[in-house]
Amino acid sequence: MGLGLSLQIIDKIIEEEINEHIKDVKLIFKLIPDIAKVSQVLAKTLKQGNKILICGNGGSAADSQHFSSELIGRFEKKRKSLAAISLSTDTSAITSISNDFSFEDIFSRQIEGIGMKDDVLITISTSGKSKNILKAISKAKEKKMNTIGILGRDGGKAIKDVSYAINVNSQRTARIQEMHSLIIHIICALIEKEHN
Repeated sequence: MGLGLSLQIIDKIIEEEINEHIKDVKLIFKLIPDIAKVSQVLAKTLKQGNKILICGNGGSAADSQHFSSELIGRFEKKRKSLAAISLSTDTSAITSISNDFSFEDIFSRQIEGIGMKDDVLITISTSGKSKNILKAISKAKEKKMNTIGILGRDGGKAIKDVSYAINVNSQRTARIQEMHSLIIHIICALIEKEHN
C-alpha cells in the first residue's frame, strides 16, 4: 500500500478507530433530552415562519452547509422547503467581511444583516471557543434570536452563552464531528416528522 505499515498494524489501527467511534456513539444516548428539546425549538421556529441560520468553521462549516441543505432541500421525504441558511457558504460575504472588518466578524455581520427576532442561530463547534462563533452568538442574542450550540469537548465559552446546547463530551475532533453528523441527521428526521 506504500504506507510502510504491515497489514496487521493497519487492521489494528482501523479496529481502534471503529471502536472509538462506537464508544462515542454511546455518548449520544445521554444527549437524547437535549436533542429532543432543540428539535422542538427548531420545528416551532419554522412553523411560525422564522428561519434558521447555521455557522461553523472548517469541518463544522461543512456541517452547517450540510444541515441547511437537508432543510432547504429535503432529508428523507418530499415536503415543503424549510427556511435555513448556512452562513459559512457565501465566499464573497466571508472574504469581504474578513478584509473590511475582521475574520471574527464573518458570521456576526451576516446575522446583523439578515437575522430577525425569533429566528434561530445554530453554531457548530468542536471546541466552543472560536471568536467568530462567540461573536455570532452575541449578535444573535442582541437581535432577540434563540441560540443553539452543537458543541464538543467541554463546550468552551459557547456552552454558557447559548440558549440550548448539545455537547458531545469527547476529546478527538474527528469523533466529535462524526457525532455532530449523527445529531444533525436525527434533528432533520424529527423536523421532517413535524412538516408533512
